Amino acid sequence: MQTRIKGVKSYSGAEVDLVSSEGGALVTVDQRILWTAKGYGYQARTTTAVAAVADEPTTTALFTLWNGEAGGGKVYVIEGLLANQDISGAAESRWTMFACVHPVGMSAVTADITKINSTRGIASYGGNARLDIGATVVDDGWYPVMNSLNVEPTGVLGGAGAFVPVNGTLMVPPTAGISLHIYASSVDEDFNVGFKWFEVPQSELVME
Repeated sequence: MQTRIKGVKSYSGAEVDLVSSEGGALVTVDQRILWTAKGYGYQARTTTAVAAVADEPTTTALFTLWNGEAGGGKVYVIEGLLANQDISGAAESRWTMFACVHPVGMSAVTADITKINSTRGIASYGGNARLDIGATVVDDGWYPVMNSLNVEPTGVLGGAGAFVPVNGTLMVPPTAGISLHIYASSVDEDFNVGFKWFEVPQSELVME
């Protein structure tokens, strides 16, 4: 006797058939693949390397992503953070990345970076994100988001890089923001940093 298994959509409550492979294994899909297919995914980075700070960051960010959606608009679900070291001073050093999530009500930042690339190959960006280099921000709490990396003893080779998979554990609702900075043992280390995120309608994040 055949059995048809149904699921219930979390938001609408409508029933849908669940799908299996030919061998009967239940087919599941990573939500990030679906969001990418829908065109929700974007990424952006700084274009000029900025010096690291020699202490934990406070009120000056290297790079800030601000959500300019109106209330009830899309939430920016952070998939990953990235950094690459373009310039290295002539000394041994180590560095790590710090992030700070700014709550709802953050003032709009300047749109220094307007090149925002789709992760699905959509030609132009039509959203409301703003990206600022060197923004003055409120110190809402900075936290390290990666293990430190070392610069070699002679300290002359750039090119070190890191991708930090956040996988949606950081989210930026409308009028909130997130900032990044690099904390290094030498300010002679210069970095570009960036964000990879999804712009998701709030209806798709309802879990009740």
